[in-house]
Amino acid sequence: MKIRSGAARAALFAALVSVASAASAVTEIQWWHSMTGALNTKVDQIAEKFNASQSEFKVVPVFKGQYDESMAAAIAAYRAGNPPQIVQVFEVGTATMMAAKGAVKPVYQLMKEQHEPFDPKAFLGAVYGYYADTHGNLISMPFNSSTQVLYINDDAFKKAGLDPTKPPATWPEMHAAMEKLKAAGVSCPFTTGWQSWVQLESFSAWHNVPFGTLENGFGGLATRLDFNGPVQTMHIQNLGDWAKAGLFVYKGRKDEPLASFNSGECAMITTSSGSYANIKANAKFNWRVATLPYYPSVKGAPQNTIIGGATLWVLNQKDPAVYKGIAKFFTFLSSPEVQEDWHESTGYVPITLAAYELAKKKGLYEQKPGFDIAIKELTNKPPTPNSKGVRFGNFVQIRNIIDEEFESVWSGQKTAKQALDEAVKRGNEQLERFQKTNQ
Repeated sequence: MKIRSGAARAALFAALVSVASAASAVTEIQWWHSMTGALNTKVDQIAEKFNASQSEFKVVPVFKGQYDESMAAAIAAYRAGNPPQIVQVFEVGTATMMAAKGAVKPVYQLMKEQHEPFDPKAFLGAVYGYYADTHGNLISMPFNSSTQVLYINDDAFKKAGLDPTKPPATWPEMHAAMEKLKAAGVSCPFTTGWQSWVQLESFSAWHNVPFGTLENGFGGLATRLDFNGPVQTMHIQNLGDWAKAGLFVYKGRKDEPLASFNSGECAMITTSSGSYANIKANAKFNWRVATLPYYPSVKGAPQNTIIGGATLWVLNQKDPAVYKGIAKFFTFLSSPEVQEDWHESTGYVPITLAAYELAKKKGLYEQKPGFDIAIKELTNKPPTPNSKGVRFGNFVQIRNIIDEEFESVWSGQKTAKQALDEAVKRGNEQLERFQKTNQ
């Protein structure tokens, strides 16, 4: 009995060692992200599918707060010597991440070194151009790319005697719709998410006016902010006047206003095309996607909107073997099937031409009228130096400044001209600091 017992123990021990060895052979890849709600669920599903497709690597998604919070957490972790393998960084963090050359493994280098198929021309031009360096090399992996659209509550429109099949296309039409909604008893006719991104950054591109010098920062570090021109001043003053009249209701700086649209409180919202999944999951009324409004008085408008959302950045790793798993995951992530499913489920634009073609082949845009509005906005006209995007260092801080100054307009404490002039002055101080530390 003792012999058999000892043999049994030995066999059990060997089995446990074997299991432990097999477990340790799986390389874990931490993916820090900022996706919430239905988007968080979708991120988990993507990771699960990749993990099930092979046995060598395991991608572990970890929610780390909103975009600015996850970016700050990743930087802190890198400095502490224990960075994640992948971190999702929003578009305004691009210049800051590009400047952190020692901390970042450029995607084009990663894919080449790991012999993974990687064709820059496979990406949508608007997506690729935003995240490429001055030599045309892709530094981070596009993932959730979006632009700004208008969502309207069909039921609220009908209550106010408005035709939801003919959404307001211009800001004067928006003003008229707000007044009718207000008269019909709607407490919040219009709100906006991501106010700096939608109402200033993309607004400037949509109207082909400069946001900054040197092609909005794409031309070099010596750029300066220039968003206090007459077109932007007119628009922000209009919003301020509408806020005073109770037509535009301020609900927060980032994505907080979406909850007020989903609840039915606000009848219209301008925000990310990537909000589609959230609205679909939570709105209990009929709604639709419409094109971002513009001012017909501005010559050449509308031009094209700019990219938002985020990309995936690879932080330098102590174990180079990890790069193999990240590269394979990026190949999986950018496949037409995965990208088309992500696009269809979330409202983010497909990052590759193949995914876009697959969506058209499946009849997605016939099934969901207006679902391709974001793509049409991004490609409305060939980008100009004013409309290909914005790339500024310390832009997280600059956005905070813009938000503060906007709030002074909504509350009636400042005119739009005063607020925008001050935002440019304070923002340029941030650019000067960034330039000095990255020369």
